[in-house]
Amino acid sequence: MRACAPLVLALCGLVASGQAVAQHGASWREVATPHDRERLRGWRSAWMEGLAAARAGGGAEVISADPALFDPDRSRDGALPPPGAYRCRVVKLGVAAAHGFFRSGWGQCRVEAEGALLRLSRTDGMQRPTGLIFADGNGRAIFLGTMVLSDERRALGYGVDDARDLIGLVERIGEARWRVALPYPRFQSTLDVVELVPAAT
Repeated sequence: MRACAPLVLALCGLVASGQAVAQHGASWREVATPHDRERLRGWRSAWMEGLAAARAGGGAEVISADPALFDPDRSRDGALPPPGAYRCRVVKLGVAAAHGFFRSGWGQCRVEAEGALLRLSRTDGMQRPTGLIFADGNGRAIFLGTMVLSDERRALGYGVDDARDLIGLVERIGEARWRVALPYPRFQSTLDVVELVPAAT
């Protein structure tokens, strides 16, 4: 557990109070912890390290078959996913215990408007990222949130526990397809790539 920097003390309950963040007019740079800003700066290194480990560990065929998902430079305008229900799954790259590669089955996610921001939440599964999406230009957005585990019913506030904090790039990679790339998460992998598609498709 750690304290938030004074500048963002009032915004420490990010996950629980997205409207307050929007009302303060805070950008993701004001809210993100120094450690998370450092992780985001290293996103490309995390991507390359994760891809190399995944290819070496048995994921090469899956990666080659889906360049839109795994190419770090493959993105389109319109980074903000519209509110609604989504199918989602995560691909973990650089997982030592799984020979460098793991892909989950499909689960359920939601995107909801919260003030001027969007909230992305995984609603099932043992690891459930939840947090806010901040616009950062038309080509990408920034996700700041925390990881909810197992049978926990509530998310910790962002900035409360460094081991649970998440930061990532949100990008549109298809007509109705998005990804959230989470560099250097605390659990298991070098890079997590969360794939999102509307539940109706």
